[in-house]
Amino acid sequence: MNDDIEDFDVGSDWHVAAPYPFLARLRGQSPVFWSEHLQAYVLTRYADVRAAYGDPRRFSSEGSLTISRSLTAATREKLGEHGSFLSSFVANVDPPDHTRLRRSVSRAFTPRAVAAMEDTFRRLNEDLLDRIAPCGEADFVADLGHEPSIKLTARFIGVPESDEAFVQRHVKDWFQLFLSPQPPQRQLELAGSFLTYLDYVDRLVAARAKDPQDDFTSLMTSLIGEELTHREVVELISTILLGGNDTVPNQLGNTVLRLLKEDAWPVPPALVANAAEECMRIDGASLGSFRYAATDVPLHGVTIPAGALVLLSTDSAAHDESVFPDPERFWIDRPNAAEHLVFGYGIHFCVGAALGRLQLRTALDVLGRRLPRLRLVPDQPIAYRRSIVGRGLTSLRVAW
Repeated sequence: MNDDIEDFDVGSDWHVAAPYPFLARLRGQSPVFWSEHLQAYVLTRYADVRAAYGDPRRFSSEGSLTISRSLTAATREKLGEHGSFLSSFVANVDPPDHTRLRRSVSRAFTPRAVAAMEDTFRRLNEDLLDRIAPCGEADFVADLGHEPSIKLTARFIGVPESDEAFVQRHVKDWFQLFLSPQPPQRQLELAGSFLTYLDYVDRLVAARAKDPQDDFTSLMTSLIGEELTHREVVELISTILLGGNDTVPNQLGNTVLRLLKEDAWPVPPALVANAAEECMRIDGASLGSFRYAATDVPLHGVTIPAGALVLLSTDSAAHDESVFPDPERFWIDRPNAAEHLVFGYGIHFCVGAALGRLQLRTALDVLGRRLPRLRLVPDQPIAYRRSIVGRGLTSLRVAW
């Protein structure tokens, strides 16, 4: 299917939906691949991707999330100082700033704090199914996959329930602006939405500074002036809202589609945790991360020049046959499924990984018990959102 493809192409359907023959060819023939389309070098082998994640001195995170190079001059002008949004986010900086930021954020993600959210998330899923189950049919993406995660994240951050839809809409816009290719006029529209969203988060931080609550925003706001700056707090909140409103729900949709296609629904409770890992491996919602080469990096006969952009393809790494035998096969109890790199590796291992895993396990448990006859509506087109670094379905019709 991909035998004649010579480069990545974010604008094409295969890029997100079915890149694996192309990626396999790169792993075998060109493990350090220069992509004209991405204007970046791409690392595709598991060992190289993991080593790069673990080597911030050679593969710098500084500015790596700020995909503003794809924005027009007019859009950058409209954004002003916010064109470098995420410039101080924890995944976008190197030590020592990274060490300081991660220490602050980790206070809210202790094992006890994450475990305490399980009952809340389970209840949110049950409440949603109480409403939806009698319908007998739904769009999983629109009706089932997002709401519990959005509500859990809102409560964690401190977003009022009345603002959840507003936040979801604007988070989707800023993902499209920074992480998905858009035509010039659409960029300007999304930039306006993004500025509105930043203003909202800014006001939320100011409100918690005056009147602290029992939430993440209040905890981070209390550190302003000592460990964190105001801008760092705004960016931390914004990005955690992205994970809860977008990445985790996308992974759940990908996971349910895979399980239904493989006739593996419902998942036996004893296999839920490993099934979730195998689905993250084979259909990850995150496709990789960008880095900048901090020095000339010789690798597999290619020298990546200092300053070059590098894509660490976790999607390719998860299908590396030298680590995951028969990688295109879904193996529900694959022994090393959890060795995927969807959450990164090393100092940049995702601080919210435990919470993301908990949400996947809990959702699969509740959905499997409440909708044991869940099935795909036949003859529907399966389409993915086009993105540089994310995989998410646009819709998924299911019945039960």
